[in-house]
Amino acid sequence: MNHETSPDCGSQGTPHNAGQQGQVAPVVLMPGDPLRARYVAERYLDKVVQFTGIRNMLGFTGEYGGKRVSVMGSGMGGPSMGIYSFELFSFYKVESIIRIGTCGGLTAAVEVGDLAFAMSASTDSNYAHQYGLGGNLSPVADFSLLERGVAAARARNFRHWVGSVFSSDIFSLYSALGPDEGWRKWARMGCAVTDMECFALYCNAAYLGKKALTILTCSDSNVSRREMSAEERQTSLEPMFEVALDIA
Repeated sequence: MNHETSPDCGSQGTPHNAGQQGQVAPVVLMPGDPLRARYVAERYLDKVVQFTGIRNMLGFTGEYGGKRVSVMGSGMGGPSMGIYSFELFSFYKVESIIRIGTCGGLTAAVEVGDLAFAMSASTDSNYAHQYGLGGNLSPVADFSLLERGVAAARARNFRHWVGSVFSSDIFSLYSALGPDEGWRKWARMGCAVTDMECFALYCNAAYLGKKALTILTCSDSNVSRREMSAEERQTSLEPMFEVALDIA
């Protein structure tokens, strides 16, 4: 589906989004957790309006620095991100989605609390099978968003890393092969962090001719075994939110 001829969502929204045409801004920030979407909206945005709450996947539009910005949850995993981002891109005329989530560190180079910018995404998912490519797709971030995001992190003096993210269908702690069996091979190939949603988002953006960037905060490390406390999660994600809003 070409984004220039994408259908209108109409007066009834979509199966997973109650928003009406014009209620969603051209740029959407997407955390996995819908309550995190509410937190960002309430803490950072002015003139906030909730446009959807279907399945408790909350979405809000407001203003930041005088510019309209939306924030909406994606849920966990590639399929969930795939549905919500596809509908935003295809039916709501969204041009850019910036994923703001957490990740696990796969190398000592990324410490708990660091920001990670996904330049590209690798995966163990079969999400790209739908395109019938007959090969392995390596979707990447939009360079203009990536360049601006890294510049914003540097300007704010936030520790950050840029490179390839491993988007897995399996939460490593629950892997049938054991928590340390699979991720080391991906780390050996240069994937320094792991999430679950980036690959699907980048695939949808590539297919629909849109822009996407994933910015992650390392919440736990497979190397050091350190992880954020519940209290740290309340405050340690704010650098990521600020960088995303800087470039929205």
